[in-house]
Amino acid sequence: MGGRLIDIARKVGVSEATVSRVLNDKPGVSQEVRDAVLTAVDVLGYERPARLRMERGRLVGLVLPELVNPIFPAFAEVIGGALVQQGFTPVLCTRSAGGVSEAEYVDLLIEQQVSGVIFVGGLCSEEAADHGHYLRLHRLGMPVVLINAAVDTVPFPRVTCDDALAMRCAMKHLSSLGHTRIGLLLGPIDHVPSNLKLAGARAMAAEQGWDWNPELVVHSQYSVEAAQAATVGLLAGGVTAIACASDMMALGAIRAARRAGLRVPEDISVVGYDDSVLMNSTSPALTTLRQPIETMGASAVDLLARAIVSGAEQVRELLFEPALVVRDSTAMIAS
Repeated sequence: MGGRLIDIARKVGVSEATVSRVLNDKPGVSQEVRDAVLTAVDVLGYERPARLRMERGRLVGLVLPELVNPIFPAFAEVIGGALVQQGFTPVLCTRSAGGVSEAEYVDLLIEQQVSGVIFVGGLCSEEAADHGHYLRLHRLGMPVVLINAAVDTVPFPRVTCDDALAMRCAMKHLSSLGHTRIGLLLGPIDHVPSNLKLAGARAMAAEQGWDWNPELVVHSQYSVEAAQAATVGLLAGGVTAIACASDMMALGAIRAARRAGLRVPEDISVVGYDDSVLMNSTSPALTTLRQPIETMGASAVDLLARAIVSGAEQVRELLFEPALVVRDSTAMIAS
């Protein structure tokens, strides 16, 4: 018993007396400390006292920003299957406008005594967002893994597709087709993956000796409609190709080009990012950078499972390479 109290106290950063009060269900301990102690009991593999025991079914929270973009249901399917294979039950949490917030989902997951949480995208990738709920999970000692790039102040391991390399590949492909006036259609200004893509584009331009024109960079929300509106400015700037931060944005760019009387790819080339489902069935089939979601999802679950079982130190980041998938939305520049 003494060894167990010491282990839990060290994990949470409280006294053994405090741990004892929680395990004996005594008053005088804040709810946050109580939650932290019980989470540590689970993480360290100790059995809860009968009075504090609940059927958790080895639950793992899976938090997604949306399900409209098909890349997120694809991640959910891969991660959910990998969790089940490891003996966990996924609890799917999806944000929606006016619905439950990410922070509220975290509260619910803590109440459900989940063993860990996987975030796919979300507020951890937005520099201007409130990250207090991530820091709360960290204080509780909850095992957490992030999928895709995040702000440095969120202290969890992450599984990431190389955003900078993706944009370099897109620009190299378009350059090989003769395009020199390439527009960038990126996510919000404070979005970390978009900033990495922008950095990759700037580095590529510097290496190739291309003139850098910030007027050919526009930002929008990650939706077809927002991207369509943002593309109008790029078209007015005379771009012959557009590299986009997501497939949904690429579809918006194609729609804007068509409404401007332009043909894709004869008049303007478009490259997406993700290679989400059905992108080979669009008209034209979309050239894009593929995220290796199967490998990324399985790796995220492996990291989380090891943390849950052993509490072992995690790698800071697993970085995966995207793959260029050339289809029909890009072509040689018209002479």
